[in-house]
Amino acid sequence: MKKKCFNIVWLIAVLLSFTACNDFLDIQPVGKVMPKTGQEFRDLLTEAYSAIPSDRGMATFRSDELTMEGEQNQESLNSYLDIWCWNDIAPDQTTLSFGWQRYYYVNYIANSVIENKDNITEATQAERNQLAGEAYMLRAYMHFILVNLYADPYTHCNPATTKGIPLKLNSDVREVLSRSTVEEVYASILSDIDEAEKLLNVETWPEGETYRFNILSANAFRARVYLYMGDWANAYDYAIDVVNRHGELEELTTSTTLPNHYQSVEAILSMERLFIASSLGVGYVNPELMSLYRSGDMRRNKFYRQISSSATEALKTGTNEFRCTFRSAEFYLTAAEAALELNDMDNARHYLTELMKKRYLSAIYPTYEAEILSMTQDELREEIYNERFRELAFEGHRWFDLRRTTRQELTKTYKGETYVLQKDDSRYTLRIPADAIEANPGLEEENRE
Repeated sequence: MKKKCFNIVWLIAVLLSFTACNDFLDIQPVGKVMPKTGQEFRDLLTEAYSAIPSDRGMATFRSDELTMEGEQNQESLNSYLDIWCWNDIAPDQTTLSFGWQRYYYVNYIANSVIENKDNITEATQAERNQLAGEAYMLRAYMHFILVNLYADPYTHCNPATTKGIPLKLNSDVREVLSRSTVEEVYASILSDIDEAEKLLNVETWPEGETYRFNILSANAFRARVYLYMGDWANAYDYAIDVVNRHGELEELTTSTTLPNHYQSVEAILSMERLFIASSLGVGYVNPELMSLYRSGDMRRNKFYRQISSSATEALKTGTNEFRCTFRSAEFYLTAAEAALELNDMDNARHYLTELMKKRYLSAIYPTYEAEILSMTQDELREEIYNERFRELAFEGHRWFDLRRTTRQELTKTYKGETYVLQKDDSRYTLRIPADAIEANPGLEEENRE
């Protein structure tokens, strides 16, 4: 991600001092000079993009993608072990925190851009619109990740009455907010995408700027939101639109580019750095995940590196090359899952096998295709879940997929200790940070076991 310096006194580190004060965000404006020009607002948005937390990647440790047995890096292990074993009550003081405040930090910037859209100077109308469209998308995406970390999943609660997260829709740092319902949060997300779609006008960004939202990212985002809501008809329609407009897939039998690389033909939006460098060497790929990769599956060798006979390391290096937010394969899988739930078995099989053709050796693919064609609806559902696991591993999807679907029991073992996340366990939802509740007692959660 390219960052440019701008000569204005608008450093968010100065504007937003995360010190104790009695307001919702626990931030305090110190003094500011508002940006005015299009370039100054572009630089401000670049600051917002660079501040997005890598929490979808950190949630990998809560899922079943990694084992900690035989860890390589003891120092880094201490930062992640309590996340991995769901110890949220009394984690070690070195345990990394999820980025509650930083989501609102990004939203503060997004709101400032939205509110000042018509005052931007030295910019064309198209440039002003694009800046505001990206700001709406950023605000929606921050709320989306927050509600999927800190609130019950839409598909496993009554969204109309279940508490979600506070919606922050303006730049007033003194406003004290309460938690909106899950339904209200999702409605706001979809509304923001609608507003963004009216304004976004860049179809493709040049290399080095592909972290910015583009036109297609609106429907890609919608498809994911509706999937998480269990709104199968809309999830299917928007996923199909994305596939029809950007359906390129890497042919792994010949391509040397990984599908989640920012230069991949699959890339739609390369915004998030999902598996950060500090997590490398902490653990190894869960053998149960490796066992899902069948004979002839090119992903086994393309995605991973074998360390020993019993240990496999993910190749997700945490560099900018592997920034990935939306890529085309996700939407083949979304279309397949949504079609299945709409009882459209033919299209469920079609979109699943279209992806598989690009992932398996041609000599062995017909065998697996025949299996897909003979599966019952329940068998095919399990296969689609497994294919999402294989295809999207270590890209920040698995924890959210577990939450929205089966919420199955997970068991982990480390140095003789066994840890269990029970089915529908309350720990499938993160606790709102204590310092946020201290700043605003209205965020206090109901008692949780």
